[in-house]
Amino acid sequence: MNKSLTERQASWLSLALIWTLLLVLAATRPLAVPDEGRYGEIGRWMLQSGDWLTPRLNGIPFFHKPPYLYWLQAMSLASFGINELALRLVPALHAGLMMLALYLSARAISTEQVARRAAIMLGTSLAFLIGGQYINHDMLVATWIGVAIWCFGFSFKAGDKPHAGLARLGFVACALGFLSKGLIGFALPGLVLFIWLIWTRQFKKVLYLPWLTGLVLFAVVALPWFVLSYQQFPDMLGYIFGTHQFQRYTGKTFNNPQPWWFYLLALLLLLFPWVLFALQQLRKPRTLSEVIPADWWRLCWAWVGGILVFFSIPNSKLVGYVLPVVPAVALLASLGWQHTLAHRRFAGKAFASLCVLAIGIAVAINYTVDDVTEVSRSKDVAAVLACEAKPADTVYVVGGYPYDLPFYLQLPTPMIVIQDWEQERKSAGDGWQRELFEAANFDAQAAKVLQSPEALTQAGAKPGNWLVGFRESGQPFEAAGWKLFFKGAGWNLYQSAGGLAAEGPEAAQQKGLPGCKHQRHK
Repeated sequence: MNKSLTERQASWLSLALIWTLLLVLAATRPLAVPDEGRYGEIGRWMLQSGDWLTPRLNGIPFFHKPPYLYWLQAMSLASFGINELALRLVPALHAGLMMLALYLSARAISTEQVARRAAIMLGTSLAFLIGGQYINHDMLVATWIGVAIWCFGFSFKAGDKPHAGLARLGFVACALGFLSKGLIGFALPGLVLFIWLIWTRQFKKVLYLPWLTGLVLFAVVALPWFVLSYQQFPDMLGYIFGTHQFQRYTGKTFNNPQPWWFYLLALLLLLFPWVLFALQQLRKPRTLSEVIPADWWRLCWAWVGGILVFFSIPNSKLVGYVLPVVPAVALLASLGWQHTLAHRRFAGKAFASLCVLAIGIAVAINYTVDDVTEVSRSKDVAAVLACEAKPADTVYVVGGYPYDLPFYLQLPTPMIVIQDWEQERKSAGDGWQRELFEAANFDAQAAKVLQSPEALTQAGAKPGNWLVGFRESGQPFEAAGWKLFFKGAGWNLYQSAGGLAAEGPEAAQQKGLPGCKHQRHK
């Protein structure tokens, strides 16, 4: 066995071990709310209802994002059962693809050592070990943005004219990015490549791209869902692109306002400590050409700079938006290590120590965030209710929205959400209330699950109803005919008049939880 084969085997083993660690972390924590509860339940509902066209939250059309995540989640749940790991397998597979694409691309333009190091730097970061298992759209779109940039990059560097096959793969990657999270799926690869082609004086090659076949492939992959959804819900295009793309980018009223430097800090945290070595590449090293062609170094900086500037413009900023740049930063960090430490005697031990540090930080966060967020989750209430409720019982919620409850209960019908909806339509900010009443505008029949407080008194007088109330709301539900049944960490469970639910395992057998974990409240 020659040395190069041994080096390659070490690379593949490293990637496999890192991805296995990601799966272990993904399997050992409950759903975080609101995001993981929201998006996970949409996937479960899609599987349960058999409606693969319309994403629905609590039975109401939910058009914040395209359906790519929900389709994959529904398929994973169908294959592996209703559990958190089945949901997290979707972002984890995309994170693995991001790491694989980085490794293969870096190996093609640099050395085996640089490529393996870049992949390990990415794989031991918070961006990968936490972001790669977090259930939302960010890792999916980040992966396809990266794949698109790599494909087009290699296409343009193939010769005097772009390589048609690689370019077509780039168009398909853009389409999947578009299906993941909308316009940025093709806008960001386009922005990065535009900057790079101008910088490297290759822009004329754009004329020779296989535009016709590329756009046909893009349309075949990306457009059918939008066309079919538009036929059923004519206002959805304006909502998904107008409200949740353009208005979020230009508006000042959405959640999470942050200063312009927010993503610099986010990048420091998500790729610590490796990002520090990327800073060494801010100035092109004299010996750069010995490790990587200068044009690829320029692509990395166009990638990082273009996307960071793009996302730093809006007032609203979220940590996950920085994920599209992490492959480029990881490669720059590997190059920085190569130029500063790779030839030192202690380099191997230093690299191993930093890997242990990075993994330790990720593991600590993965297991401590559970305690920090317990008050907002309702899994403890779900464990009780899954054993006590009958299949035909109705669940009411008030004081908030327990995003994870329907998933853990595997509810066959929507919950009744109690709120002064008329007032909320006048004054609600960018929160769960707006999510629900805006979604209700698309389906009047489904909107009946949003009811006024008067419905609580009527429901409390009838048997077969359950109420989940946020503890901090402090509302006296007992006065409306409800009896306190269980006190959870963040939510309380009440039962309506008519006595306790029927004893026996019937309800538990028809739910997804393994059985009662708490004694009945006295």
